[in-house]
Amino acid sequence: MALSATALLVLSACANFSGISSSAKLIEPKAVGLAPQASQASADLPPLAAPLDAQWWLAYQDSQLNTLITQALDSHPSLRVAQARLARAQAVSQHAESNGAPQVNGSLDMTHQRFTATGMYPPPLAGSVNDTGTLQANASWELDFFGKNRSALDTALGQARAAQADAQAARMLLASNVARTYFALQRVNAQLAVAERTLAQRTQSKALVQDRVNAGLDTQLELQQSDSALPEARFQIEVLKEQQALQLNMLAALTSQQNVPLAPTLTAQAAIEPIALSQTIPLDLLGRRADIAAARWRVEAASSDVANAKTLFYPNVNLVGFAGLSSIGFDKLLKNESQQWGVGPAIRLPIFEAGRLRANLKGKAADLDAAIESYNALVIDAVRDVADQLASAKAIQRQRVEQAAAQASAEAAYAIATQRYKAGLGTYLNVLSAETAVLAQRRQAVDLNARVLDTQIQLIRALGGGYSAEADSLHAAR
Repeated sequence: MALSATALLVLSACANFSGISSSAKLIEPKAVGLAPQASQASADLPPLAAPLDAQWWLAYQDSQLNTLITQALDSHPSLRVAQARLARAQAVSQHAESNGAPQVNGSLDMTHQRFTATGMYPPPLAGSVNDTGTLQANASWELDFFGKNRSALDTALGQARAAQADAQAARMLLASNVARTYFALQRVNAQLAVAERTLAQRTQSKALVQDRVNAGLDTQLELQQSDSALPEARFQIEVLKEQQALQLNMLAALTSQQNVPLAPTLTAQAAIEPIALSQTIPLDLLGRRADIAAARWRVEAASSDVANAKTLFYPNVNLVGFAGLSSIGFDKLLKNESQQWGVGPAIRLPIFEAGRLRANLKGKAADLDAAIESYNALVIDAVRDVADQLASAKAIQRQRVEQAAAQASAEAAYAIATQRYKAGLGTYLNVLSAETAVLAQRRQAVDLNARVLDTQIQLIRALGGGYSAEADSLHAAR
């Protein structure tokens, strides 16, 4: 009865944290339109047969791309920074875990001192100069009655898991940037080939117009018009060469190399086969993206931090003990008579702390609100990102159908013009004029093919790029 009364008295003396709590709520999947994969079936895109592989870029079967991404993942400083942050977070979790275990330390103190003559020591010790020595082992064990150490460990583990997910998100972002830059370089090279053919075609056209002017069949106006097209064609080539150099510089930066060793001829753009991806926003999007997983772990860590802040309002109970030797005079330190020991509980109770604990709890609750709202914002942005990429992918497919029809029509007109020229029914200028439309369609085809690959990589990134939240285990975080 007395023990119960004492316990009630102790708890009633604790500082009060009532009225302080988090107000933010985690967003519900249905609120952002997440649905099971099979519920939004569409015939516009092939379904996803299996989850994305973590090395999704291998499906493109391009050895140069594989080499570049491997080099980037092995050497880029941003990944090393992410790994260093992960190591730091894991060290913090190990430190937090050790707080719940018994602590033992040893000490040796040897002092030559004068004892005060007006203090607690009586004569002949008072006013004398003597040597004192203490050789002692001290032990303590904090009894975690209110979960302070457990919540602190949960906070540290949540941060470690978030850091691990951040490292995976950095890998995904780097790999996708390398792939996008590589395919952008392919696009520039393909456009450069079309631009060079355009220049050659306009050069031929000018030569033919010059011949017609010399023969009196055309005027200087037609010659000036054909001549004005040459600088524009050369300008487009220079623009594309600048883009080519910039893409190479980007690849060098992403792979941490001064000079990117590329084969003399990149894989032809048309030879790259797109990967079949889902056209739906899957319900497990929250677990597929490493950045969302990291944000969720930060919510868990912040929640544990709030719980830890509440435990500070309760008593702190420790079992402490010591055993060792203590003497006045070094020559007596190791004698049996110098033995000393002690054991007992130590209780620390917050009674009046001028609002310090409540202010700390308010700050932790605000941190939790911020973590939840950051998570919610990231989920909303992720859903929008996936929806945008799916919408673009479907639109590009429809655009490719129309562009293919237009190119086929231009190719047919070019073939007819060529046949008429060979039969003597038309001039070569008619052939070159028909080829202009063909080259314009080829430029559009190159851009659309590049957008197919770029949009697909963006969709792979938006869907997590093969990340699995199951990799973030408790033991891995430790």
